[in-house]
Amino acid sequence: MRFAMYSIRIKGILLFFLAFQSLIYGQTQGDKEILETFNYKKDVVYKVINGISLEMDIYYPNPDKIKKKNPWMLHVHGGGWRGGDRYKVFRKSFVGTLKSLLDSGVVCVTIEYRRTRGQSTAYDAVVDAKDAARFLLKNAKEYQLDIKKYGVWGGSAGGHLSLVTALGENSDFKGAIKLSKFSPDFKCVVSYFPATSLINPKLVPGSLFENKESYTRILGDSLSNKLALAKQLSPTELLKKKSPPILLLHGDKDIVLPIINSIYMVEVAKEKNANVELLTIKNAGHSFSGSNISPSMEALNEYATNFILSHLK
Repeated sequence: MRFAMYSIRIKGILLFFLAFQSLIYGQTQGDKEILETFNYKKDVVYKVINGISLEMDIYYPNPDKIKKKNPWMLHVHGGGWRGGDRYKVFRKSFVGTLKSLLDSGVVCVTIEYRRTRGQSTAYDAVVDAKDAARFLLKNAKEYQLDIKKYGVWGGSAGGHLSLVTALGENSDFKGAIKLSKFSPDFKCVVSYFPATSLINPKLVPGSLFENKESYTRILGDSLSNKLALAKQLSPTELLKKKSPPILLLHGDKDIVLPIINSIYMVEVAKEKNANVELLTIKNAGHSFSGSNISPSMEALNEYATNFILSHLK
């Protein structure tokens, strides 16, 4: 009897583990169902590194809205830099904007990148995101993309990576040699509840960075040992007057990456005369969790969509 109970318990743990792995690292049944409602190209390999193929999905507007050259947005998923996948775009924070952009004739691309496991760091993730954009520019005709009208967006870790992808100098994030002739020049950035600096100690209290292992996860070592890399991965350090327009969306109850991150970036933008706007979501936690958030999910999705369209149309 005791052995039988033990066996059942082990099976239950294994089932939970497999379900958890699917949720974190793979496409869920819900993702598949949502995916089939779109017009898309799936599993396009944009880069192979260390024998691993990095893929993207390309979502298209309805055929009657597709042109020879279409504006596009590159989506960088979140997941704590270590987890997540390209189907994060189906989460409530983003899917409304995804649908609105497609309805407005904007192609949307979601990517996989090297996550911070093993020897990879957030630097590698940015290189991959830039290479994804380089790939799309190289193959713009095939995928019916405009080579001038495009932007980048993402949330949480993806919000941070989106900012660095757009703001970091291309020469500082060199990737695949086959794509090196192309230099992404994003026209706008939409970043949801991001980390905006890895070196400002005032942003640490009450955030995930109170756990020093968070730096190791992102940088591959402690902050003190990787200060130069931390600066290179800090959006506020990269921000310039000529940087593309940026929209930040952040919940005022966020305890994972508190809204002070976005407030600080707006302050830095004022000093540098850069174009950075913050939309504060009241009563919202991380990923806009919570009840009675204001503006509503529908309204903030519309706000983000209009911001993007104003810079891509």
